[in-house]
Amino acid sequence: MSDENTVPEEEIEAQVVNMTNAGADTVKAEMVRMKQSGVTNLFADEVGMTKSGAVGMKAHTVSMHQSGVVALKADEVSMAHSSVIVAQADEVHLQGNAAVAIGENVSLQDGYALTVAGQNIRAERVETILLLAGNVEGDVRTLVDTRGAILAGTISGLLSGLILLIGSLLFRRKK
Repeated sequence: MSDENTVPEEEIEAQVVNMTNAGADTVKAEMVRMKQSGVTNLFADEVGMTKSGAVGMKAHTVSMHQSGVVALKADEVSMAHSSVIVAQADEVHLQGNAAVAIGENVSLQDGYALTVAGQNIRAERVETILLLAGNVEGDVRTLVDTRGAILAGTISGLLSGLILLIGSLLFRRKK
């Protein structure tokens, strides 16, 4: 079964959905192929996107080219020249930009990310603000790494506690 040129604000349920120059509110399928299309909510086993976008997506395998997603949860994500706000997956392969990329194994190339978190990070020409990783390979320029984040959190906690203690001593009510 294949649905082509769907009407926006429509819910689609099928085994295979092919969308070209189309839009839909919700798509639920085993396999979804999108070209120059948009979806608000997408649930699928396998997703292939080219020059397309989605607001929310939950899938097993995602392949994107020149596409964008706001929130993505999957087992494996492969993105080329694409952007994502939040990506959470076991395996993340990103060539592009991300606000937050979280995964067991994260591979980044030629991009920018605000936050990257994972057990194993492999990167080539990547800039990030916050990097939380067990193992890092490659060229990553980061503002705050794992040790820096722990140190900043510890210092912030100590200073906050000290300020609260001093404040309670200075402004204690007398009975």
